[in-house]
Amino acid sequence: MSRSRPRQLPLSMPHEPQYGRADFLVGEANRDAMAFIDAWPDWPALAVLLIGPQGSGKTHLVHIWAAKSGAIIVPAAELGHRDPTELVGHGAVAVEDIDDATLDEAALFHLINAARGRGASVLLTARTTPAQWGVTLPDLLSRLRAAQPAFLGPPDDQHLREVMVKLLADRQLEVDVGVLDYLLLRMERSFAAASSVVDALDRESLARGRRITRAIAADVLDPTDSD
Repeated sequence: MSRSRPRQLPLSMPHEPQYGRADFLVGEANRDAMAFIDAWPDWPALAVLLIGPQGSGKTHLVHIWAAKSGAIIVPAAELGHRDPTELVGHGAVAVEDIDDATLDEAALFHLINAARGRGASVLLTARTTPAQWGVTLPDLLSRLRAAQPAFLGPPDDQHLREVMVKLLADRQLEVDVGVLDYLLLRMERSFAAASSVVDALDRESLARGRRITRAIAADVLDPTDSD
């Protein structure tokens, strides 16, 4: 009767992402969006709307912009509980995930109006375009359509490799080039998947008390194949 290798119980150690400008990896997928952040305050519209899939770097760009502009960052779900005049008081405000199903449309409309009156800049993030959100307030939809869109797309091969290397380095994980190549050939090609895979590798490596090997990478990509 064979015995499986004893596993350690991995402690849940929160990983703090690095949101500095130098930590953002620019590629074809996000070059235009980064250009809008760098161009502030010379924006072509009062509001810029960052549109991209989960994990594409929207939150990172929001933090880069907030560090530059002094903006307050607020989740869209909290807008109904915040004073719009106070939020625009610093001259800049960022609202994340405005395509959230719990969005208070009236609160967002009042925020944008307050920003117009104050001459403040607004940065909004979403996964899809305004036409797909089912907005029922016509005046809000008009304001959103007037926002300048900036799109973030899926990574190309080189960009995804750079992102994986950075995510691994952020967690102080060492991975051989051959293991990295193995992962990149088989994993889903998205920023969200890269983050998820690195998190799983970190946990599995800790649980086994070993550095990341090709066998660990294979088990992470397809847990059903593990013993």
